[in-house]
Amino acid sequence: MSRIFFIGAGKMATAIAGGLVRTRTFAPEELDAFDIDSAAASKFTAATKVRCASGELQDVMLESADAVLLAVKPQYLAEALNGLKSILQTKFIISIAAGISLEKLYDLTDSARIVRVMPNTPALVGAGAAVGALTAEVTPEERALAEKIFSSVGSFSFMDEKHLDAVTGLSGSGPAFVFEFIQALADGGVSEGLPRDLSLKLAAQTVLGSAKMVLDTHTHPGILCDSVCSPAGTTIRGMEELKRHAMASAVISAVRAAAARSRKLGEIK
Repeated sequence: MSRIFFIGAGKMATAIAGGLVRTRTFAPEELDAFDIDSAAASKFTAATKVRCASGELQDVMLESADAVLLAVKPQYLAEALNGLKSILQTKFIISIAAGISLEKLYDLTDSARIVRVMPNTPALVGAGAAVGALTAEVTPEERALAEKIFSSVGSFSFMDEKHLDAVTGLSGSGPAFVFEFIQALADGGVSEGLPRDLSLKLAAQTVLGSAKMVLDTHTHPGILCDSVCSPAGTTIRGMEELKRHAMASAVISAVRAAAARSRKLGEIK
């Protein structure tokens, strides 16, 4: 079994490590982590049962790892890895730092065996959506390890790296857009007299059920939408309002803005 070392112990690292432990893909003692923030390190250990050091990252901490998972914010990644090339160059590198290209990751680590992944926060509940890109030097065993890690917290697939900024804008940032929509649905219910807790429950379950219909039936969402819109009915009147306020255009613009920001993060020196 491979050993994994997490550099960074924030929410996403916690979600991934927690998923690995929860699904028994890895035992807690097969994982290690580090975060410069002692409070973050303590929260990580409390949530995952995985040991997490804090303070200053030393080469010796990495020596027993087969894979190193980089879970540091992109603007702090170069600083976090400073002075570690001598040992990182021998490791299989997995990065979830948004916008940081495979080429840049090679510059930072000197390792040719790299997988760059864009996960999302629903990994916290085992329902994440992640996409990865990899260098040619990654071995079949390492590719399988990456698939095992991210499949433990949701769906995972590989694509060409040129698509990862778009993935970041869609599924990486998308949960926030969906949360905003759930809040708006719930507010609509409250404005019509529903109790807040019931309205929020109905809104969240409606989004969950609708997403499941798309995934399980393999039916285009436009067709599913039409199936709910009876002639002169309630739903078509609501759809008229969404179109009047250009909801679809706003969502498209949000995804594109987030993707553009991902590309900008990739330019960080």
